[in-house]
Amino acid sequence: MSGIIRTYKRDDEGVLHFREAWYDDEDQQFVVNHGVVGHQSKTDETGVEDESSVEGLMAAFAAQCEEDGYAEIPESEQFWVVAQIALKTKDGTERDRHLERKAKAALTGELAWRGLGIVDRSEIGNGHLNIFCLCPDVNKAVNAIKICVRGEDLDFTKLTIAAAPHSEPDAFRVKHSPKQGAGFTL
Repeated sequence: MSGIIRTYKRDDEGVLHFREAWYDDEDQQFVVNHGVVGHQSKTDETGVEDESSVEGLMAAFAAQCEEDGYAEIPESEQFWVVAQIALKTKDGTERDRHLERKAKAALTGELAWRGLGIVDRSEIGNGHLNIFCLCPDVNKAVNAIKICVRGEDLDFTKLTIAAAPHSEPDAFRVKHSPKQGAGFTL
């Protein structure tokens, strides 16, 4: 069984919180991850003896989220955040493909454990590695990406980050660039 339920809720002060749950086939655990968006989450794991009970656990989790005011944020209300790393060649080398795998893995973990969204896809071309992330909070996602790229030694000096509403994928605006006033092209 695969799948994840990811929900969000704003508290009275406007702070965005998240809750998500999934079944880990390998460890036979029902996992609930929760916290304030942008901060390291807390994780609770429960052993599951019988996989047939997973659907019931997922349904109960979804019902509890709804009762507590949590809901999924539709993709149309989220943002594309692209982490772009300049490469030395136009079409990329095997070294660049290694960088792509390393960056995707690092960003996937950084965003997921902070409720900041998902890495949707990546592509190499036109002298750039572009990693497309779907995120509910642009500013917190940009900060997390910068921290991750620095922490993983992914050449922060070549990193540009741009964001656009999901519904306007051609309206990217630069949120971070190594050069002042630089534009952004995919």
